[in-house]
Amino acid sequence: MQKTLLIGYLGKDPEMKYTPGGTAITTFPIASTERWKNGAGEPQEHTEWFNIKAFGKRAEVVAEHLHKGSRIFLEGRQRTESWDDKQSGGKKYMSFVYADKIEFLGESQRDGQKGELTRDQSYSQEDPTMITDSDIPF
Repeated sequence: MQKTLLIGYLGKDPEMKYTPGGTAITTFPIASTERWKNGAGEPQEHTEWFNIKAFGKRAEVVAEHLHKGSRIFLEGRQRTESWDDKQSGGKKYMSFVYADKIEFLGESQRDGQKGELTRDQSYSQEDPTMITDSDIPF
């Protein structure tokens, strides 16, 4: 089992595109910061950036309601995608967290709404990356 849980802030506005089949895909980066004190009691911090992908209705809602600076809780799974670079001819790789659940933490500056986008809602069936019981061979 693989699960990724993140709380962080969007680093830029989400970018939405559609597949040739009409499925919405939204990508955006989030920054998550860890804070602690070292042995001398001095505050330390480290910020890690994560590339996120949302699919289907979830992708459309994210693109409509979230923006740079929005704080979210995200639950998902990590995937590494690869492609052939047209300039160098070499293989390129990029890791993403595919979002299964997104909760808005704080109010959106655009519309003042709080909300949650979960894979359990009716539109999650449009998510092409979701595995259902019928996909399991036993």
